[in-house]
Amino acid sequence: MALPRSLVFQVNRTQPQLITPARPTPRETKMLSDIDDQQGLRFQAPVIAAYKNNPSMSNRKDPVQVIREAISRALVYYYPLAGRLREGPNRKLMVDCNGEGVLFVGANADVTLEEIGDAILPPCPVLEDFLCNVPGSDGILGCPLLLVQVTILRCGGFILALRVNHTMCDAPGLVLFLNTVGEMVQGKTAPSIPPVWEREILNARDPPRITCIHHEYEEIIDDYSDEGSDAAVMVQKSVYFGPNEIRALKKHLPPHLSHCSTFDLITSCLWKCRTVALELNPEQVVRVSCIVSARGKSNSLRIPLGYYGNAFAYPAAVSGVKQLCESSLGYALELVMKAKDEMNEEYMRSVADLMVIRGRPLFTLTRNFIVSDTRRTGIAYVNLGWGKPAFSGPAKVLNHISFYVQQKKEKEDGILVPVCLPSWSLVRFQQELEKMTSSEIVENINNTKSANINVVRMIPRL
Repeated sequence: MALPRSLVFQVNRTQPQLITPARPTPRETKMLSDIDDQQGLRFQAPVIAAYKNNPSMSNRKDPVQVIREAISRALVYYYPLAGRLREGPNRKLMVDCNGEGVLFVGANADVTLEEIGDAILPPCPVLEDFLCNVPGSDGILGCPLLLVQVTILRCGGFILALRVNHTMCDAPGLVLFLNTVGEMVQGKTAPSIPPVWEREILNARDPPRITCIHHEYEEIIDDYSDEGSDAAVMVQKSVYFGPNEIRALKKHLPPHLSHCSTFDLITSCLWKCRTVALELNPEQVVRVSCIVSARGKSNSLRIPLGYYGNAFAYPAAVSGVKQLCESSLGYALELVMKAKDEMNEEYMRSVADLMVIRGRPLFTLTRNFIVSDTRRTGIAYVNLGWGKPAFSGPAKVLNHISFYVQQKKEKEDGILVPVCLPSWSLVRFQQELEKMTSSEIVENINNTKSANINVVRMIPRL
C-alpha cells in the first residue's frame, strides 16, 4: 500500500541524548584503515528499518527504552563508535575513543505501518520524519559517529532509522553492530561474534605502490555538461526488478552469458539505459563502478569474521558512450563482469596505496554510475527482538551510490534499485527500460526471437 498523498501524521520526539557505553571503556586513539578514510566515504549514510508489532514482546518495556539500553551495552564492545574522529597529517583519520557517546532520539507517530506502506522504501520520502537531523551532528570530524531514532507507531510497530559515519563501517560492519544490539535486547551479555578492529589489515604497503589500473579514481576534466551540472534538478526514482523483468533481460543475452548473476545483469541494464537517457556526447567515456566486497573465503585477504571496518573496492568498467548505447546488452554485461573479476588482494592493496600516494581522493564523479548490492549484507534480517523487519536497508541514493535492496512485491521476491537522474532525463530513462523488458524483438548475437515481457515498474518519489 502506497502512502496516500493526503495522509499527514505527527511525530513527537524526545530531546536528543548521548548514549555512552554501559561500562568504562579504554581511552585511546585508534587509526582508521587507508580504505576507511578515503574521501568517498566521508559522509553520513542513512538506514531505515520497519518492525511490525510483536505480541510476544508485549510484556517488555517499550522499544525506545529497550533499544536505548541495548545500544549502551553494545557500545561496551564497539566503543570506538562512541568516540569522535580527528584528522592527522596527510588527511589521516583516527578515532579519539573518548566515550562521549552516540546520539539517540525517541519518538512516537500517529500513523501505522500499513498507512506508511511503500513510502518506507527508498528513496523514502518520509525519512526526515523518522530520522531527526540534530543540529551540529552531521559533520565528519568531532561529531557523533552514529545517530539513532526509534519511533513507535500507532499500530504498536516501530521504525528504527539511523545515520552512521561511513568511514567507521560498511554495511556488513553495521550489521555486526546492530545484531549485537539485538542480542542485548534478547538478554545476551556479550556478542556472539566479537568485534574486531585490526584496521591495519587494509593499510597501505611500505613503500606504497599503485600496481593496478583504477578507472574509478581517474581525474577527469569535464568539458561537457551532464548529470553533474549544478543547474540540473536531480530526482530519485526506484526501479523494481522481479522474476519477469529478469527473464526479459536474459532474452537479450547470447547463450554464453545466460548464467550471469542478477546483480551483473541489472547493473548492465541500468548503465546502458541511463547513458542513453543522459544524451551525452557520443565521443565521451562513461563508467560503472561496482562495489565488491573483500570479505569471505574467496578472498586471500582473510578479513576476520568480526571486522566491522570498510572492506570493499569500486572496480570500474569503462566504455565510450556511442559504443555502449549502440551495442547489445551483452557488451555492457561483459564489461561489468570483467571489471568485477579484477577485484582481489592485489587490487585492494593497490587501492590503499593509491590513497596514501594521492592524498585520499574522491572516486570519479563525472559520468560514473556507482552501484552496491546490499542484499547479502544481512541488513534485511537484523532482529532487534521483534523478529525480521518488514523492510530494512539504505534509505536513498547517497553520495552518487545506488543500492540494490530486497523487496517482496505481490508475493514475489524482487530487487529495488533507487537511481538519481536529472529530471529532464527520466522519461527517456523509463522508455529505455521498457525497451529492455517489453520489446517483442529481442536482439541476440546468435538468433532473434520474440518475447512478451512485463514493463519495469517505476516507483515515484512521493
